[in-house]
Amino acid sequence: QLQASGGGLVQAGGSLRLSCLASGFTLDFNYIGWFRQAPGKEREGVCISSSGGSTYYADSVKGRFTISRDNTKNVAYLQMMSLKPEDTAVYYCAAGWAVTATTKIAAYDYWGQGTLVTVSS
Repeated sequence: QLQASGGGLVQAGGSLRLSCLASGFTLDFNYIGWFRQAPGKEREGVCISSSGGSTYYADSVKGRFTISRDNTKNVAYLQMMSLKPEDTAVYYCAAGWAVTATTKIAAYDYWGQGTLVTVSS
């Protein structure tokens, strides 16, 4: 299973680092992704990381968020900086075997339970 943690309440402009710990299996998937779902909105892809080291970021977080993973520790991270109130959401990590980079939810086989990030103005 995947377990996301690190969420919390932060002021606008602040930073948080989310962690996604895998247990029962390794994180050696083709893609690891972070998604988020704000109240009343659909879940959206925030960023993804391939096993080859390539990354993709949604335009809304580009330059502010950084995804990384440490396969030796079975953990992935999402470093979030310069947070904005519109970043408020439940953040989920996911892992999958897709052969091409994608933020399609159906392409990910394993999901963490989500961690709430609240950014106050």
